[in-house]
Amino acid sequence: MSRKILDKRQDAIEIFQAGLRAVAPGEAIKRFCQFDGTTLTVDGYTYDTGLFNKIFILGAGKAGASMARAIEEILGERISAGIITVKYGHLESLKKIQIHEAGHPVPDQNGYTGAQAIYQLASSADKETLVICLISGGGSALMPLPVDGVSLEDKQTTTKILLACGANIHEINTVRKHLSVIKGGGLARAVYPATLITLILSDVVGDDLDSIASGPCVPDSKTFADCKAIFIKYSIESDIPSTVVQHIESGIAGDVPETPKVVQDFFKKTRNVIVARNFDALLKAKEKADGLGYNTLLLSSMIEGETRDVAINHMAIGLEIQLHGYPVKKPACLLSGGETTVTIKGEGKGGRNQEFVLAAAMRMTEMENAVVLSGGTDGTDGPTDAAGAIADKTTLKRAALKKLELQEYLDNNDSYNFFDQLGDLYKTGPTNTNVMDLRIVLVE
Repeated sequence: MSRKILDKRQDAIEIFQAGLRAVAPGEAIKRFCQFDGTTLTVDGYTYDTGLFNKIFILGAGKAGASMARAIEEILGERISAGIITVKYGHLESLKKIQIHEAGHPVPDQNGYTGAQAIYQLASSADKETLVICLISGGGSALMPLPVDGVSLEDKQTTTKILLACGANIHEINTVRKHLSVIKGGGLARAVYPATLITLILSDVVGDDLDSIASGPCVPDSKTFADCKAIFIKYSIESDIPSTVVQHIESGIAGDVPETPKVVQDFFKKTRNVIVARNFDALLKAKEKADGLGYNTLLLSSMIEGETRDVAINHMAIGLEIQLHGYPVKKPACLLSGGETTVTIKGEGKGGRNQEFVLAAAMRMTEMENAVVLSGGTDGTDGPTDAAGAIADKTTLKRAALKKLELQEYLDNNDSYNFFDQLGDLYKTGPTNTNVMDLRIVLVE
């Protein structure tokens, strides 16, 4: 591998890390929250803490521990109690707030136990309680509290089916909300008549509040009928547990109450504030790329769709730059964010970022000194220990020497094992933040 390629790979990593630093949860919380010992100011709104007998901290998500640590540093001994649930390994040292570790993206028993504890504390709040809820990506899977008649196992099975069929995060969370006591505004209902502030790290394209962690503190814009439409769209209704289908059908018939909507009184005492999002990370990544001498094109923070199709489109733009210097001149950096989906047809191991890079590598034979990196800002791509992967024009050559057939690994959704054998997995470990993905294409 040439020195130029090695330098480009290092540039890609530095650009990614610059994006990560921009969405560090602790700094984000402190930008939006200040406390002078009496008055708490959140995004310009003030709360006289002398009016509250108790302050509770609740929440769930991969960034939950870092967010909780920042809140402890701001409020200190004014915190009466707190419970959050995070993904295994995404930890911080906390003094006042309890941490539950649980499974993601498929919920587990620990998540269920944590959700029960969160809901119990929420339900003990009264009108003299200030509740601060910390929500970040992953919160939906980490806070499972199924409705009556639906078991945790039923939710696990439903989640696995939705993940495998290619449903996007909005669709997955639409179903989750209608199977949960907490999601879709349920937590806001539980804490009422307390005053509720929700601080949010967005991991959803478009920053839709009712999709982030399935919107536990906001009105739900979706319905039971939307859930059934998703089952029909992906032809999965016959695979979904019968208890889940029955619950959805009961909701459509009006026998089960809908999730809370915007007209509910308890939302009048709720304020939701997004403190960090994918676009923030992209802006800092662009700033870093510009500083490294690249002509940077920020495509979008809202990229969705099938991962390998998105990869092909990115590489087509890269090749256009190399051949014609359009839409930006070389050396160029393409940046994008958002969250793609993988329709699983094989039995391999990987995630959407690794699959993006694997599909992109197939288009790199004509690109001199080009590098592609795609990674999840949470440090975890799918059910793996890698954030993503990195590739360049030598990827196919090195794979050929090891007799690795790229197309076979792509067909089997086995991107992890492909890149693992080449030493091209990108591992950051848990980052304790989560604002979807960053994709970087460098073109010489």
